[in-house]
Amino acid sequence: MKNSIQIYENEGHQVEVRLDGEHNTVWLAQAQMADLFERDQSVISRHVRNVFKEEELEKESNMQKMHIANSHKPVAFYSLDVVISVGYRVKSPQGVRFRQWATQRLKEYLVQGYTLNQQRFDKNAEELQQAIALIQKAAMSPLMTAEAGSGLVNIVSRYTQTFLWLQRYDEGLLADIKGQDGGVLPSAQAAMAELHQLKSDLMARGEATELFARLRDDGLASILGNLNQTAFGEPAYPSVESKAAHLLYFVVKNHPFSDGNKRSGAFLFVDFLHRNGRLLDAAGNAIINDTGLAALTLLIAESDPKQKEILIRLVMHMLAGKV
Repeated sequence: MKNSIQIYENEGHQVEVRLDGEHNTVWLAQAQMADLFERDQSVISRHVRNVFKEEELEKESNMQKMHIANSHKPVAFYSLDVVISVGYRVKSPQGVRFRQWATQRLKEYLVQGYTLNQQRFDKNAEELQQAIALIQKAAMSPLMTAEAGSGLVNIVSRYTQTFLWLQRYDEGLLADIKGQDGGVLPSAQAAMAELHQLKSDLMARGEATELFARLRDDGLASILGNLNQTAFGEPAYPSVESKAAHLLYFVVKNHPFSDGNKRSGAFLFVDFLHRNGRLLDAAGNAIINDTGLAALTLLIAESDPKQKEILIRLVMHMLAGKV
């Protein structure tokens, strides 16, 4: 919202005014003040010099140079306090009307900014509350082990840190993550081949039955097809983070298999990241460990469908290194 341009008009005169909500002021150049007060620019220049010379105002905080169109060098702009001081010195009725207008516009500008920030804060707080409620629910699941519990503690800790950090900079808790463009998904046949190998290993250890990863209709192919679809010529899921997060969510929640949907979803999630060189971070460490993955998968499984977007954004933030 910084340096938004407003138009001040009075009796046929128009003046472009830069509103600056960050510093709670407006900015005008000397030429604009000359037009505003209907005085020669040399008169305005003399008054401006005297304002600073007599130490009525500090020059450093009340003047700034900005680049504008059709100017080969920066132009000096002066704050509303300077404009008011010059207006009193020339005792111009136009100056009085302008001050009234500027004060009202600035008030509206700041109130609007506060309202937008307050709405954003309320939305962020609501999403944080929903996420914490979801984690509390998952923590009470009979499937929760001590190890998975520690993974949940890690996730909620990092999630809360993200909230506080982003809120501090007023960027929104779960703003959309652009992420890394692309991401190649396996075909349904390739994905099933990998799952069959996993099934064989699990059965050899007595950790799965024949029902594990057995397809129900064409559920997996539909999920992969949806993730590859386009909208108006653009990918519906344009980033690696978006595809990975939705792949995990859809497999866990849509139950494309007769058994083992959570383990299959977690496996395909990791396999996708590996295929696209995103399983490790820049330091060579796994982007998510086994415990964290188990906890995250359980979190998705225990969630209400209404909380889908919160979980998708959480996973994307994790993959993007925001938590």
